[in-house]
Amino acid sequence: MKKLIFAIVMTVSSIFSGAARPDDPKAPAFLKPGDKIAILSLSSKAKPGTIEAGTEVFRRWGYEVVVGEHAHGEWRTFAARHEDRAADLLKALRDPDVKAIISSRGGYGSANVLALIPVDTLRKYPKWIIGYSDITGYLSAEVRAGNMAIHSNMCGALKKFDGNDYASQVLRNILEGKAMPSYDLPGNKWNQPGEASGIVVGGNMCVYSDLAASPYDFLDPAFTDGRDIILFIEDVGEGLARIDRMIQLLRLRGILHQVKGIIVGRFTEYQTSRGYADMSEMIHDNLKDLNIPVCYDFPVGHDETWNYPMVEGARAKLTVTKDKVTLVY
Repeated sequence: MKKLIFAIVMTVSSIFSGAARPDDPKAPAFLKPGDKIAILSLSSKAKPGTIEAGTEVFRRWGYEVVVGEHAHGEWRTFAARHEDRAADLLKALRDPDVKAIISSRGGYGSANVLALIPVDTLRKYPKWIIGYSDITGYLSAEVRAGNMAIHSNMCGALKKFDGNDYASQVLRNILEGKAMPSYDLPGNKWNQPGEASGIVVGGNMCVYSDLAASPYDFLDPAFTDGRDIILFIEDVGEGLARIDRMIQLLRLRGILHQVKGIIVGRFTEYQTSRGYADMSEMIHDNLKDLNIPVCYDFPVGHDETWNYPMVEGARAKLTVTKDKVTLVY
């Protein structure tokens, strides 16, 4: 594994740096000791021990933990019926003492819940929502509601690393308003050099592709028009043809020619096909005509040892060369 060098920018003001607009997503209230964090199962059923591990870590960090009524449940492949998961989310949103919400895991089912929760409700109750994979749907909805959110590991990684790994510590710094991340890593042969500044959005491609043209879509023109966007992409278990189609959807929607920079994360658990050596080569073929910075093998994806927090809706600057990549919030 390539060695990465990371730095932390010790300033909260950088969240709002750059050419900010009055209607840019805002940071929800930062956490302080004694605040509540809600652990919910917003998609698939929780894996054994993960909720308990997350509870232990957050309590050690000085927070009170509230576990959703249906967080340990099971209904078909989901943690609970759609209306029950929606009820857990609404309860946490409406509790003024709950400052952040983290899902026990991803999986499948975010769209079923979002269909029961209007964007106006998310706008009325700004909270940090944390997760990745299927939780990308909730992160997208939060950005459309005008709130920043955090693409990050969930309770499974807290169980695996006991909250002591780098990614967990960056997450804690963000939540407490102590620091925003600045990532500095080696180059990649597929990198397209350049600089870009803008709102960072992205995550699991198949999840946000399925939200296209909905009120929860952070790539809808209602949000992106007139706003500089840095898009990050990743996925798991999707073949080259499927990812190719998702990229073409971005092109057909006019998004590829609107974004100012693209961050290609890790694509895992797929088989090579269509004459390509790997996913990066196929993606490069699709993006090489764009006159914007594009970087590859960025530490975001479904590998919990290689999935560093990204603040959705926050402004950042991306600098790409063949030898180096930096992302500074």
